[in-house]
Amino acid sequence: MMFIPNFKGYDFFPHNLRLPFMRYKGLALGASFIGMALSLALFFTLGLNYGVDFKGGSMLEVQSTKGPADIGELREKLGKLGIGGVQIQSFGTPTDVLIRIEQQEGGEPAQQVALKKVLDALGTNYQQRRFETVGAAVSSELRWTGFYAVVAGLVAIMAYVWFRFDWQFALGAVVSLMHDVLLTVGVFSLFQLEFDLSIVAALLTILGYSVNDTVVVSDRIRENLRKYKRMELNELLDLSINETLSRTILTGCTAVAVLLALYIFGGEVIRNFNFAMLFGIVVGTYSSIFIGAPLLGYLGVKREWGGGGSSKPATAAAERAKQRAGMVYK
Repeated sequence: MMFIPNFKGYDFFPHNLRLPFMRYKGLALGASFIGMALSLALFFTLGLNYGVDFKGGSMLEVQSTKGPADIGELREKLGKLGIGGVQIQSFGTPTDVLIRIEQQEGGEPAQQVALKKVLDALGTNYQQRRFETVGAAVSSELRWTGFYAVVAGLVAIMAYVWFRFDWQFALGAVVSLMHDVLLTVGVFSLFQLEFDLSIVAALLTILGYSVNDTVVVSDRIRENLRKYKRMELNELLDLSINETLSRTILTGCTAVAVLLALYIFGGEVIRNFNFAMLFGIVVGTYSSIFIGAPLLGYLGVKREWGGGGSSKPATAAAERAKQRAGMVYK
């Protein structure tokens, strides 16, 4: 008979863990709203360091004629030309390079001068294959399109959560998601990291990740509202968060581990995207615990019990004991 080893899972969090999250709900919400206000202040004072997609500029595709392109050498060479930000990335085959030149002051003549400088610096080692220009009107349209995409995502998520749960849950979810987006934008504004279409994609991905966490916690809260109909609300919220804490933390850690590897080894091309995802998942995990559920403690939520009976709060242990004993409130 073949021996099959019995591997048992490891509990990172004890099943009876009861961390008092609601005890600090005022402090957590206060810190979160301050962070959101600071992010807005940074956005309106420092602004964002928009990439070529949002500022306008030129895109040049070239191919190396002498083997694989040396991206590091190209960055060093083109960075000395004095034409502002130049993005260089490899794509397709190792010999293909995409060069983005930001919009130059002085209009089209200045843009052509910058392009000539780049082509002269490349010399005969690179052959031009394609050239495109992103005008100011197109870049402005892209900025607004990205903004509308994020807002539309927030509205759709609010409608979904409201339909599935109740308006208090929907409001908590939207505040959580706004917190994640605003803090990510604030960090990009503070450090003047390049903000382009890939970061908009990261923000939309963060919204999806964060709402998934929020819905998991909300679903457990709704389940416990039906199960412990007379438990004090803050105690029930603590119970629900603790019961889903293992899933929330381990899912977040798994995503962070993958993104951290991509951030370190993925190269410069996707570094800002990975940073946005890393930061967004960390604050998204925080918001699902310390914003969505605590707001329910202030807003209240529909308690689905029937009839009268005693309204004294029951502890979680007492409720569970009574249910095991088959006791039913009427």
